[in-house]
Amino acid sequence: MSVTQQYLLDTYRAAQQGGPTPPAPGRNDWQAVREVREYGRFRAVVEERPAHGRLRAALARLARGGRLSGGSVARSPRPLP
Repeated sequence: MSVTQQYLLDTYRAAQQGGPTPPAPGRNDWQAVREVREYGRFRAVVEERPAHGRLRAALARLARGGRLSGGSVARSPRPLP
């Protein structure tokens, strides 16, 4: 059953039972993403570790010319002075 079919079935059941209609699929997706991000930040504070790091480290690697994906960045050695 697709998401749309499930939504239509839930809407039909709500109408039959006189209840409120459920939110449309995809309506609260960004809110859910924000809540997950905030929960991660909260857990970081509770566990007494910095609440930032992965994004900042990835941007720093990108600024240095590295890759965003995981793994080590292969660079050519610096020339000797």
